[in-house]
Amino acid sequence: MSGLLWQKEGVEVDPRIMRFLAGDDVLLDRELFPYDVQASKAHVEGLARIGLLDAMECEGLLRELDAVAADFASGAFVLDERYEDGHSAIEARLTERLGDAGRKVHTGRSRNDQVLVASRLWLKAQLGAVVGHCRDAARACLDRAAAESLPMPGYTHLQRAVVSSTAMWFAGFAEAFIDDARRAQDTLALIDANPLGTAAGYGVNLPLDRDFTTQRLGFARLQVSPVYAQLSRGKFEIAALDALASALLDLRRLAWDLSLFTTAEYGFVHLPAAYTTGSSIMPNKRNPDVVELMRASYSAVAAARCEVEQLLSLPSGYQRDLQFSKGSMIHGFGRGLAALALLPDLLRALAWNADALAAAIEPAMYATDVAIEQAAAGVPFREAYRRAAETAASAGQGRSAAASLAARVSPGGAADLRLAELQARWAALESAS
Repeated sequence: MSGLLWQKEGVEVDPRIMRFLAGDDVLLDRELFPYDVQASKAHVEGLARIGLLDAMECEGLLRELDAVAADFASGAFVLDERYEDGHSAIEARLTERLGDAGRKVHTGRSRNDQVLVASRLWLKAQLGAVVGHCRDAARACLDRAAAESLPMPGYTHLQRAVVSSTAMWFAGFAEAFIDDARRAQDTLALIDANPLGTAAGYGVNLPLDRDFTTQRLGFARLQVSPVYAQLSRGKFEIAALDALASALLDLRRLAWDLSLFTTAEYGFVHLPAAYTTGSSIMPNKRNPDVVELMRASYSAVAAARCEVEQLLSLPSGYQRDLQFSKGSMIHGFGRGLAALALLPDLLRALAWNADALAAAIEPAMYATDVAIEQAAAGVPFREAYRRAAETAASAGQGRSAAASLAARVSPGGAADLRLAELQARWAALESAS
């Protein structure tokens, strides 16, 4: 491991302890490294603005920061066990190339606010991806709802209940993912605060131009209090995971539907072969593995949130426990975003089996229509309900699924899906970005 930023003369470092302290940090920092470089550039420019770096030093540091970012992207520079973490790797590289100018880069900065700002920039990018995937999923659902409406059973308690439609199914998930995108946007607005310049949580005796770095890094506002900058660590991560989890919960329910609908017992949906895999022993099998892993992805997000929450049994100020939150975040978002990214194309590609859908509609599923019609004619609803229950087996006589759906005029029902309203909400997501 290269020279430690905090190494003191006369103190022997035990390699076993260092391995425990470093953990997976240098590997996890591969995810954060570009954001760390971005924040370091803003910090360098800020130091120049207050006279702590001259123009030549600033120019050289910015040049070498761009170079290390390019080398990292190409694979020419690798974060590995030589370094304690990404922060020390950047400083070591700058010192190697620029000497004393590289040794100045950490002036007025702690690894606390350095990891905070890199993580914050990374989280903003991840939440932006959540918004994008949810918008794409909602768009696919809206397009399918507008293009076709096939009668299908509506279920409660996993029992056939009333006549529904594929358009209603798609419209329901469209609205869900629109709300998920909006929630991710709201969460992004919450965490869009710049912690750079708060140092170890108590500020420094330098007139750092924190307003400049806030603007330079694209943050909406300054995180003013250094104490709160540390208090927000973990709190903001939980909020981001909650936003991701909201989308994954809807994906889990959608995946459950498809898991059922693709079985031979239902036969409602056909998945493209690309979304299925074969059995290693049963030649006849095509398994909906993509859908099943989509269904499972929520667990990784929930586990990440739980781990971060448990780490926060802490007093104010920085505590090393928080190091473990980095892996939780990267793992949770990695799994969750990978699942969400596959969803829009799946929604566009799945095919309904119209015959199987129609065959699953039973006469008793019209009983609610019968009861509502009688109530509309003046029969007290509870009496109408009793009569419809007594004749449920013959409720479908002379009725059709198409007519049942056409009569469903309550707002949001099959005859009044309000797709234009949902489309307007979807369009508003872009203006709110």
